[in-house]
Amino acid sequence: GCLSHTNSFPSHKKENKMNKIASRLLTIMLAMVLFLTACAQATQTPSPTFSANATSQPKSGGTLIVAVSEDMKGLDPQMPKAASTFLILGMLYDPLFTFDKDMNVIGNLAESWKFSDDAKTLTITLRKRVKFHDSSSLTSLDVKASIERILDEKTGASARSSLSSITSIDTPDEFTVVLNLKAPNAALPTALTALGTSIMSKTWLDSGKDPSKEVNGTGAFKLANWETDKVIQLVKNKDFWLAGKPYLDGIEFRIIPDESSIVAALRAKQVDFSVIGDPRIGLQISRDTELQTWKSATLNFNVLQLNADKDVFKDVRVRQAISCAIDRQEVLDTASLGDGKVTSPATAPFFAAPLDTLFCYKKDETKAKSLLVEAGSPTLKFTAMVTTGESPVAVNQAQNIQAQLKKVGIEMEIEILELQVYVDRWLAGDFEAVIAYNGASPDADVTFYRYWHSTGNLNLVAGWRNPEMDKMLDEARAIPDPEQRKLLYYEIQVKLTEAAPWVWLYTGYNYQVGQTFVKGFTPLSDSSIIYLRETWLDK
Repeated sequence: GCLSHTNSFPSHKKENKMNKIASRLLTIMLAMVLFLTACAQATQTPSPTFSANATSQPKSGGTLIVAVSEDMKGLDPQMPKAASTFLILGMLYDPLFTFDKDMNVIGNLAESWKFSDDAKTLTITLRKRVKFHDSSSLTSLDVKASIERILDEKTGASARSSLSSITSIDTPDEFTVVLNLKAPNAALPTALTALGTSIMSKTWLDSGKDPSKEVNGTGAFKLANWETDKVIQLVKNKDFWLAGKPYLDGIEFRIIPDESSIVAALRAKQVDFSVIGDPRIGLQISRDTELQTWKSATLNFNVLQLNADKDVFKDVRVRQAISCAIDRQEVLDTASLGDGKVTSPATAPFFAAPLDTLFCYKKDETKAKSLLVEAGSPTLKFTAMVTTGESPVAVNQAQNIQAQLKKVGIEMEIEILELQVYVDRWLAGDFEAVIAYNGASPDADVTFYRYWHSTGNLNLVAGWRNPEMDKMLDEARAIPDPEQRKLLYYEIQVKLTEAAPWVWLYTGYNYQVGQTFVKGFTPLSDSSIIYLRETWLDK
């Protein structure tokens, strides 16, 4: 299952702590019983929705023409960026770990890994013969330098809080890295799958090179040319560490802002492959028998973020009123034609709390109005910023939420922004509310800690912090047993929805579309297209 990497995580008998957790959770145990779903089954990526006769042997050669609706917003893989940036940088850089098709953690630059008996060290053995694009060899010193760069607050790295349990890094030999932890962290291998934990060359960094302007990764492809908002051309890395891969000679990303135009280009055979963000278009094109569609459930989620650091949302009753006033299924049906499901704060099926245990997950206008009166704010007005660059349906979501809130006397104004402006303001916490499309992980720690722990590197974005939440999150990541971790994350979700700093809405699907001659691609629930490194053209 999605926690299979914890098999090597020691099973300590912490009876008192476990009993304490169990007793706190009695209120939701009955609902939990209904939700015991096997992890691997729940997170399995559906098979592509097409059938085609595959040639037995992959062919090498050719350039894959890929249409995307948004350009990259930078080249540094460790810095927080828009989804479109991570999509493309995933071709150029590698983290230590990645996922297989069922979202199990597997080695990437790491060949093997093992927790110590006390679970306070994680020893990673690196693959040999891995080269950076400048032909220098990967060693343990590069991993140490990369992780230390992420942990340095001055870097502003996207993955810092996910790795915050690391206190020091040893490099006993060229291919061994030992991560020393302040407390056990069952989620660490999953955290190290993120593109934001990509490994960079120490020598290259030390020489003064700027990762925001140049690329030197270990990925399957090298950057050949980038014309902003037009085209990104990648060429095959002939020294790639996966023997015989990639099959493609190159990938050409063409920036086509309108997804209807992307569909037209696919049908005209002007492009070979595309990632479709609008579920309405994805549903439409999946019926096209001349093309093949990969449809897979995504962990990423749509959410209305309420910034509790702003005066308008400091009163929890105001935030709760907004949560009670919104019918999440209606937002899903209106914006995405029902193509998805209402989500709890944890989107990974293994960790997702049953919806009927969560605060106001059924619309209750009477309760919303009552809470507003209690808060002394029967008239409430705020602005929500929106961009179509992350989610093509964000404006539709905003308009539906606006209409629903109006029924209880809440006025929500919509501010539509260009993607880069939106991202900059989002990271700065410069908003009252925001319609967001946020990434998530198969492990709840990676999804939650960065936002909801007071030391999390995205806590400013979350706009809410609580000492008890800090304690619960620290405890949850240190528990070795997956089932016990799940119980505590259920409780965390109950607490989060009661505090209502965000109104979690729904998850949808990834749609990747290609010509019938595109073979060997594997979709992932984290929206990565890393497996273009194994894709080939049957023509």
